[in-house]
Amino acid sequence: MSLPCVEIETAPKPVHAVIWLHGLGADGNDFAPIIPQLVDPAWPALRFVFPHAPPRPVTVNGGVRMRAWYDISGMRIQDKQDAAGLRESIAHVEALIAREVERGVASRHILLAGFSQGGAVVLAAGLRHAQSLAGIVALSTYLMLGDELASEGSTANAKLPIFFGHGSHDPVVPQPLGAAARDALTARGHAVAWHSYPMAHQVCLEEIADLRAWIGAHLFT
Repeated sequence: MSLPCVEIETAPKPVHAVIWLHGLGADGNDFAPIIPQLVDPAWPALRFVFPHAPPRPVTVNGGVRMRAWYDISGMRIQDKQDAAGLRESIAHVEALIAREVERGVASRHILLAGFSQGGAVVLAAGLRHAQSLAGIVALSTYLMLGDELASEGSTANAKLPIFFGHGSHDPVVPQPLGAAARDALTARGHAVAWHSYPMAHQVCLEEIADLRAWIGAHLFT
């Protein structure tokens, strides 16, 4: 079953799409407000798809149920990774990509984006997707199941461009985790655009401007 989503089209009959995953405890409405600042009016029609993660108990928050793409066991989020939960979310992303293809959007015109937990999911999903994608936007996030990429990584997306944005004062996902992901994926041959901002676990206007330029260069080619 497809996840419920918030969908926004910038013009009728889009043939380009951005699938954007929110962070822990948020929902698909979280990033919809940035569209006016992010979108260049000169861009072709574009569909934004903001799915809602399924509610699940989150161990680090005392087992409280909230929208989450996978469980987090402790404060060191890179430890005890919930591989099963992550793979469930990868399957959800695959279903969302397939739905866009059914609606007439070629996979090479689909961009995956995510913040924090959502960023970890789109990295894992995009690097494994069998057909070529436009790129990945990884905001304030880190790499999960990186060791498995040698056997699970997609040949079609072996050189996939990736935009990394991270706050230098992030107390939730420390910037060294993002930098480690950057270094690992650069070593694998990806065209990584790394951007650091003097902020915490959030998004800033400078980041949106940088992302706007990057999307314009990578999604509409």
